[in-house]
Amino acid sequence: MTAEKTFDYIIVGGGSAGCCLAARLSEDQEVSVLLLEAGNPGKSIFIDVPGFLSQLIPKKKYNWAYWTTKQKHLDNRTLYWPRGKTLGGSSAINAMLYIRGHAKDYDQWVQLGAKGWGYQDILPYFIKSENSERGGDDFHGENGPLGVSTFTSQNELNHAFVEAAMQTGYAFQEDFNAAEQEGVGYYDQTIVDGRRMSAAKAYLMPILDRKNLTIRTNAQVARVMLKNKKAIGVTLVDGEDIYAEQEVILSGGAINSPQILELSGIGDKEKLEAAGVCCLHHLPSVGENLQDHLDVYVTYKSKLPITLAKWLKPHHALPELIKWFAKRPSVLGDTIAPSGGFIKTNPALERPDVQLHLVLGIAGKPHGFSNPNEHGYGLHTCQLRPESRGSVHICSKDPLEKPDIDPAYLSAHEDRVALREACRLAINIMEQPAFTPYKKARVWPPESTNLNDDKALDAEIRKVAETIYHPVGTCKMGDVADPSSVVDPRLNVIGLENLRVVDASIMPRLIGGNTNAPSIMIAEKAADMIKKDRKEKRSSPHG
Repeated sequence: MTAEKTFDYIIVGGGSAGCCLAARLSEDQEVSVLLLEAGNPGKSIFIDVPGFLSQLIPKKKYNWAYWTTKQKHLDNRTLYWPRGKTLGGSSAINAMLYIRGHAKDYDQWVQLGAKGWGYQDILPYFIKSENSERGGDDFHGENGPLGVSTFTSQNELNHAFVEAAMQTGYAFQEDFNAAEQEGVGYYDQTIVDGRRMSAAKAYLMPILDRKNLTIRTNAQVARVMLKNKKAIGVTLVDGEDIYAEQEVILSGGAINSPQILELSGIGDKEKLEAAGVCCLHHLPSVGENLQDHLDVYVTYKSKLPITLAKWLKPHHALPELIKWFAKRPSVLGDTIAPSGGFIKTNPALERPDVQLHLVLGIAGKPHGFSNPNEHGYGLHTCQLRPESRGSVHICSKDPLEKPDIDPAYLSAHEDRVALREACRLAINIMEQPAFTPYKKARVWPPESTNLNDDKALDAEIRKVAETIYHPVGTCKMGDVADPSSVVDPRLNVIGLENLRVVDASIMPRLIGGNTNAPSIMIAEKAADMIKKDRKEKRSSPHG
């Protein structure tokens, strides 16, 4: 071992959690931290400009560009799964909405064995991470690295949506991240001065001069090195070995973290041997428990030329780009989904089970594979608490081969019912009088669809439903005695030493909302646990 290839902590993955971890652990000048990111540094105007989102999602430059297996309940379609492959991870290519989820989501984690992760336990870490334009209070922070702003869009369709939803009977919600979540309103966003606030920009850019922090990009990890059930370092895909004195921490997300565990011989013995990998530690639930938010997009043609189809034309986009450079209000400085809400398909539910995002444009193909060619708008309608469970597993021992991703969408009957009812509620909102000045014709579901016919509506949903980019759960956190657990509540991989997973893959159950802010919260809490464990280890007579 050479000194330049030995660090106290090796963090694998420079996404939302990894950037936060690197910043927090390197606050201690006595430790050395290495952050490894498989992608590039991510210095691009397409990342910085919120309005260029559609140019990021379909391209591979900053994106793993995964595809799922054929989905039985979605007409055997394979679905595109973009995940960030650059510093900042998916926070560099997401829609920049700042949502934490419902308080009871985290209390449910505790019921599932994640002791110490209830809402009152994790709220301080949301506050710690945040620098909110709202200022500091019982729910928001004003001194954290992550800049969060309130609604800035000038597009009148946002106000039409909120008015229409209130005409339907939903209450206005001023702050989705405060005491109550239910209702409709305007989203907080990780945008500051019209610039994307990725985790890399928030946590890494201010500390690049720290001598105890090393950041390496274009450095993909092939496996974790184990010795006597202890993680001692990592091997890169080019064969380079790097050693860790304290811990190896996987922060690759719900796909890459279980993939690396399995490539390292950690997982279900039969699955590993079938892929040609020798099992070094039998942990059968690695890669299981995959959950994601499935979404349908209720769309309408617009009478008025006020949607994204206008701003994507060069003679309109150029003046907006000039405004953006001058740090003046610009369409390009806004998220494409500024307003939305959380509603219930059944009033008896304790938590909203549907999230809505109003989007200021429609296109022929999802994920930005085609630009809008006519004016329109739509309501992304997402079922928040799916019962369907899928998996992520390696196909071979080749670290460059993408794993099998099977979210098993709509395999649970309850999910099919919930998404169908969510669709009907969304259409009801879009048909309210507030949208009359804008509504030209409904695009999806087609006007010919009998909305009262369950089978007819289900058939349309199967044709178009897509991910809304929130995969979690594949390295489930829980009690060590629970065979479905992969990590314990301190995020240690069960049965191994000096190896943790810190990212959205540890969520035992998908939260009711967007997952970027919760991923950062997980890393904030993990950093404190890691620091405390190191301190206790040093003070121990055997440390």
